[in-house]
Amino acid sequence: DNAYLIIVATGLAFVIITGGIDLSVGALVAFISMVSASLLEAGVNGYLVMALSLLIGIAFGAFQGYFIYRFDLHPWIVTLAGMFLARGASFLISTDSIVITNDTYSAISQAKVYLIGDHYISIGAVVAIMVVAFAVYIAKWTRFGRNVYAIGGNVKSAALMGLPVKRTTILVYVFSGFCSALGGVVFTLYMLSGYGLHLLGMEMDAIAACVIGGILLTGGFGYLIGPTLGVMSMGIIQTIIMFQGTLSSWWTKIAVGFLLFVFILLQRLIVMKRRKRKVIRLKKVPSHVKVQSPSQSVSSEYK
Repeated sequence: DNAYLIIVATGLAFVIITGGIDLSVGALVAFISMVSASLLEAGVNGYLVMALSLLIGIAFGAFQGYFIYRFDLHPWIVTLAGMFLARGASFLISTDSIVITNDTYSAISQAKVYLIGDHYISIGAVVAIMVVAFAVYIAKWTRFGRNVYAIGGNVKSAALMGLPVKRTTILVYVFSGFCSALGGVVFTLYMLSGYGLHLLGMEMDAIAACVIGGILLTGGFGYLIGPTLGVMSMGIIQTIIMFQGTLSSWWTKIAVGFLLFVFILLQRLIVMKRRKRKVIRLKKVPSHVKVQSPSQSVSSEYK
């Protein structure tokens, strides 16, 4: 059920690792559901609708990334504007929910991938696994992934080292937009409807999943498997509270909020420990040794 959230949170993780944020992810998912539902209602081919949805997400992310870098604007402001834009555009299409009766979408939504015996997973879960695997590969084994972590660690040092800060900044928002659109397609397949009020506040769930999964909000550190673990932790908490029976569903929010406080505290302790180690290393450098600046010690890896 949370496959779409895993996809969206994984894309958002790249943005957070660079030190940015994307508040438009939930609104973009709702917008994709409305666009998909309206196009399918008009008789457009289902696979073409999926392709158009992904292109919309890519264009939306590129637009936000360009504005953030070109005009040196804070990501909170730009993506907040993007959130209002996407949510408002959803209601321009329709103020009511649009039910999807397309055969292609109905068939894909009911498709099952059997594992062992009668155990199976949905198509959405398969897509989520593929996205996470691809994200882990990008982060660990590509130059783009190393650039993302370098920019999150210190954007000025990354620029002095000659790293493509502009291109990387735009691309992380492109990837976040793509993942939001893909999550929107998966969510639309799950709900078989489009509605402008879908997933209000989902961006906070995605951010919470990243934080619980160990992504530092200050940037520069985090594993791409983390958001998946964060979503699974939140899902387990929700399941336990639902099956307990005597507690209100709002206790899920309380439990997640408590977890967030714990992990934010842990993140702060980690950052303080890293800074302390850095100071100790600098104190150990002999006085006759000249410490080079990042511009003087360019790693051959980025030449």
